Formats: sequence, C-alpha cells, structure tokens
Amino acid sequence: MALPSFAAIAMLAIMGVVLDWWLGEPQRAHPLVAFGRFAKRLERSLNPDRDTVDTRTERCDSRTRLAALRVRALGIVGWAVAVVPPVALSIVLTRVLPLAFAWVLHALLLWFALGARSLADHITPIEGALMNGDLPRARALASRIVTRDLSDAEASAVARAAVESALENGNDAIFGALFWFAIAGGPGALGYRLVNTLDAMWGYRTPRFIWFGWAAARLDDAANYLPARLTALTYALCGNPRNALRCWRTQAAAWDSPNAGPVMASGAGSLDVSCGGSARYHGVDEARPPLGSGAAPHASDIGRALSLVRRALLAWLAGLSLLAAASMVF
Repeated sequence: MALPSFAAIAMLAIMGVVLDWWLGEPQRAHPLVAFGRFAKRLERSLNPDRDTVDTRTERCDSRTRLAALRVRALGIVGWAVAVVPPVALSIVLTRVLPLAFAWVLHALLLWFALGARSLADHITPIEGALMNGDLPRARALASRIVTRDLSDAEASAVARAAVESALENGNDAIFGALFWFAIAGGPGALGYRLVNTLDAMWGYRTPRFIWFGWAAARLDDAANYLPARLTALTYALCGNPRNALRCWRTQAAAWDSPNAGPVMASGAGSLDVSCGGSARYHGVDEARPPLGSGAAPHASDIGRALSLVRRALLAWLAGLSLLAAASMVF
C-alpha cells in the first residue's frame, strides 16, 4: 500500500495527537527506553577510545586526526545501525498490512513519536512548585528536563529554564514529528523521533562525542531545519507576531544551534519574556546570547509558554485539515 492520501494523513495526525493526550507515554516497556539502551550499548562497542580522541584544539598530529576520522566513520555506522532497520521495518509493515491495520500503525507510530502530553506533565509541576514557594522542589523538577546546573539557581533562573525547555521541546517533541508525519506518514515520524533521540544521546561537543556523535548532530540539524522554522513562524502567529519576528530576525543567528535559535527567539518574543543569558553547564558558567525581550520569566510564564505550544499545535492541526480539504477539492 502506498502512502495514505493527504486527507488520510490529516485525519491520522489528529488521531495520533488525541492518543498522545489521552494515553501519554507508555508507563511500562516504553520502546524509546529500549532504543536508548541499545544505542548506549552500540556506542560503547563502537567508540571504545571515547575518552582519548580530542581534536578540538588546532594543534593535533596526523595520527590523532586519522583516529578522529575513524571515530566519525564509526559514528555514521552506529547511526545507520540504530535508525535504518526500525524505519525500514515500519515502511514494509505499512505497505503489506491491510489498509485498516496500516492506518492504525501510522497513527500508533505518530503517538510513539509525539511528546505533547509528556512535555506538559514534566513542566507543569515546575510552575506549581514555584507558585507554592518550594524552590528546592522546582530546582529538582527542572533538573530532570534540562542539562544545566540548577542546584543553587534562583526562582527566575528555574522559570527561565522551564520556559526555554517548553519552547524548544515544542519543536523536538511535537512539531518535528508532525512535519515528518505529513511528509512520510508513520515511518517518517518514527525516523524523526529516533534521529532526535540519537542527537540527544550522542550530539555533544565533548571529547567523548565530538566525532562519534558528529553524524547524529548533523542529521538532526537537517531533519529539524524546516520544522524548526515552521515552529518559529507558528509561535509568532499565536502570540505577539511583530515582536516574535523581530527577535527571530535579530537574535536567532547568534545562538549556537541553527534550529533552536529561531524557535526560542520567536517563542520568547511572542511571550514578551527575556530568555538566554548566563547558565551553568558542568560547573562552568556559559554566557549565552539573549533571546526575546521584556522581563525575565516568572512562574506564571511557564504556563503561558505551554499554552503557546498548545495553540501552535491546534494551528498545525487546523492547517493540515485545510490542506487536506484543498487536496480533495483540487
């Protein structure tokens, strides 16, 4: 069976979103947990010298460079071993199964790839803890979803971390998957989620991953290029368009991630809050470029950020439905 019509894709997208909001992530035997464990074992077997090859400095001999290239090649192999088989299997199944079962599989694959319910479940308690004045609990909850050190962070820094996470993960956990589902159905959404997961696991600029995770980081950048900009545009349209577009235009390029920059700059501008700025990673304070405008985020801005993401999700579903209706007419 070929890819469903665009009208069917729109209907299945709505089904996948409803499943995500209704069921959330599987509480037991989550497939992504199993994939993560496999990816960890794969990296350990293919990257045994992970703590010894570091070519970030300009001065390194030819032997070190050759070793780095070898690790990069192994990273490409690891990426292919992790991603290609499950995506290929999903393509085969959606083509050989009877129509009704294939459509159910498409919707289930999108449910697997989406994380809208999970995003809200992880971030909403942070707002509640800050509202109740429980800063230690808010720090602990926020530390579960961000890599920065929040052990001694003030309430405004915790709120800023939660707002940034809501905006950035709106693209990574929702809109990127919806984009690739619209392009390639369930297998597209599955492939996107696996690519995004490997980037989260391997895509670090550390001695261990700078070369092994090179493919994972670059391929995630490519997969997110268009979704991130559509997400940024949707954030702008669902909030303060003029300010969001101005912040996107003037601030995004300074951010170190080519895709997180537009998303977070537009989202912060749409909310009229100031994000970015100093943050501590692995014991080192990092001066990040500013994002957005206005006052620093407060506890109530966390809920506003999640509300912006929800409005953007409804806008995407409405847009898919309109495109589906147009495809049926023309």
